[in-house]
Amino acid sequence: MSADRPTLPPVRLHSEAELARDALSAPLMARAARLARWAERGVPVGAGGEILEEALGDATELLGLAGDEDGPAYTAEAWQLAVDTGLVEIEEHDGSAESAESGEAGAEDATMGTARPGEELGLLTSGSPHDILDIWLEGMETVLADAAAPDLSDIADQIAEGGELDLDAIDWNPEEEAELLDGILGNLYLLTALAERPDQDVPLPALAASMIVPDDMDEPTDDVLEEVSEAMMRLDDQFRVLEPIGLVAYRPVDEALIEELDEQGETVRSAEPLTDEDVSRYGMVRLTPLGVWAVRARMLDAGVHAPAVGDLTDKGADVLLEALPDYPEALAQAESEQWLAVRSPLDASRDLLGAARGDDERAPLRRLAAQQTLSLVSPDAEAALREVLDDRQLGGLARVWLAERALPGIPEPSEDMIFWLTVDTLAAQLDSADEAAAELRELIQGLTEQHSGFFETAWRVDHPATAEVLEAMGRLHPDKKAAKEARKAAFKARSRRSG
Repeated sequence: MSADRPTLPPVRLHSEAELARDALSAPLMARAARLARWAERGVPVGAGGEILEEALGDATELLGLAGDEDGPAYTAEAWQLAVDTGLVEIEEHDGSAESAESGEAGAEDATMGTARPGEELGLLTSGSPHDILDIWLEGMETVLADAAAPDLSDIADQIAEGGELDLDAIDWNPEEEAELLDGILGNLYLLTALAERPDQDVPLPALAASMIVPDDMDEPTDDVLEEVSEAMMRLDDQFRVLEPIGLVAYRPVDEALIEELDEQGETVRSAEPLTDEDVSRYGMVRLTPLGVWAVRARMLDAGVHAPAVGDLTDKGADVLLEALPDYPEALAQAESEQWLAVRSPLDASRDLLGAARGDDERAPLRRLAAQQTLSLVSPDAEAALREVLDDRQLGGLARVWLAERALPGIPEPSEDMIFWLTVDTLAAQLDSADEAAAELRELIQGLTEQHSGFFETAWRVDHPATAEVLEAMGRLHPDKKAAKEARKAAFKARSRRSG
């Protein structure tokens, strides 16, 4: 495979304006912005910019979360996001840093500074969509770090002496956790790109298994299944953290399916039994359009080639035709439509036809991509197609294009051209034979039924892929006699090439 070929399928991205609206409406971002505006009067804060208890109560009321037992925690989380993204700025009081360092009594709860709206807050209302997305992306990175962090409430008794966290004692490696979460988001991105619908949810068990179960393992062992189960619970916690920032849409694991254990690990409440119809109760997740954009942005920063529909609009026809065969059908059409939209039908068709020529291994795929793209072009391109009617490589597809539009004066193709086009078309489909074997078998069977003596003529076709196509026909043809004839023809074609 060529180094320049995509390593990931392309994705459709919403416009920056749509994504910016999504960012502003994400619950955590909306709360952070509201608190930042509220800070105009000045809000006393402690060391690190954390909101103090009295102000926290007022802020919780402001957000309408006073009736929620987790309301103060949600409010503190939103406040921290406002601090981390610059929506609020902290003005430290004189001597506050020294007081904190000296450990004076009550310093932890003392006012260390005053928070007021930061410059970034103005960008949320008067900045460009790009400005808004930059602020949101910075906040999203903070939330990702929180999602990869351990639950300190469960390990408070394992804090080492001196107030330092002993990572070995809690079996937590921050780099490994961050990499694991990146891997999960990468798998979710891939599944989103390959999904038939952009809003298709992924079951949490399947997502966890995609990271843990080896590809060559037919039946997961009990140990592996236990590891998958533990990963699901960790992912459930993480996706609950990531949903409020708008990165994912998540339906959490049903609490009734989680066993409760006592301190000795004994079951105090058993999980409910699960039927096949209840798989969604184990959690369902998908990347939002904002999440797709964000994960792709992080991949690009990491040097990963992650194409998006529209990337090729300003590229030449050669680049377009090289990329399209690796795109899912619907996205290939969308990419072609955007590419054609900025060119005249005649110029675009001439460029496509010129880029479709060649005898290299990828040439049949390029010609198939050219044919599919040309099917979207208006009849205004007729002159370009007529210019290549005598071209051995392009004459066949030009006749197909003209015939589909019922245009007059189409010359009959020679038998050599018909057979060359047939071999070229089959060669373009061999890469996907495993995925579409049934359709390819039907095509092969139809060809041999329509043309008596097909193989006797086919082995003489002067095409670089003739032998490979005939060998594939020998493997895939449902009729044993015809398959044997195909293999003989393939042998003759190889002998002719080597001779």
